Amino acid sequence: MEEQVVEKRGKNVDEAIKAALDELGCEIDDVVVEVIEEPTRGILGFVGKKPAVVRVSKREKPGEDVRKVLEDLLDRMGLAYRIDKVEMEDDRIRINIAGKDVGLLIGRKGETLNALQFLVGLIYNRNREEKVRIILDVEDYRKKKEQSLHNLALRLSDKVKNTKKNVVMRPMNSQERRIVHTALQGDPQVTTYSTGDEPNRKVVISLKR
Repeated sequence: MEEQVVEKRGKNVDEAIKAALDELGCEIDDVVVEVIEEPTRGILGFVGKKPAVVRVSKREKPGEDVRKVLEDLLDRMGLAYRIDKVEMEDDRIRINIAGKDVGLLIGRKGETLNALQFLVGLIYNRNREEKVRIILDVEDYRKKKEQSLHNLALRLSDKVKNTKKNVVMRPMNSQERRIVHTALQGDPQVTTYSTGDEPNRKVVISLKR
């Protein structure tokens, strides 16, 4: 993706920066400014007078870049869609897709959505030193599923406390297991750990010893 960079001249640095911001259509907090030349007054204020020159580039906004990668893929698929939300959450970007045809993106047990999410992350992160976790959702399908799994983890933890016996959950992918671990990590009475091999890896909930 091409970086948006402009060079502008002005009577002073502030005037040159303003001209650059007007062309880029953004605010000062959205850019990086490099002063190429300070203005000079010249002899007697006229002869040899030079303007200020600045180079201004838009700061990288990961959410916007990921959105463009996703839109390119969805356009190629010929789906009627809209990007409903782009949210930044610590080291991850969550994007929710809405529209008439987007139910097709979920697939069996979310397999199509997981594959699309993996592909978007692969394309976006391939030349980045610091990797960003991408989470794609469709009509909040994944968010509702996460909430349901969170609630299930809480109910099963209560069962462990009452019966004093471990509970082994169904096989889950790494993202689902992370939800369970996170839901119970603050519970002083139970602990969680994963066991087994992919794709049959499971979370075990047990009492703390």
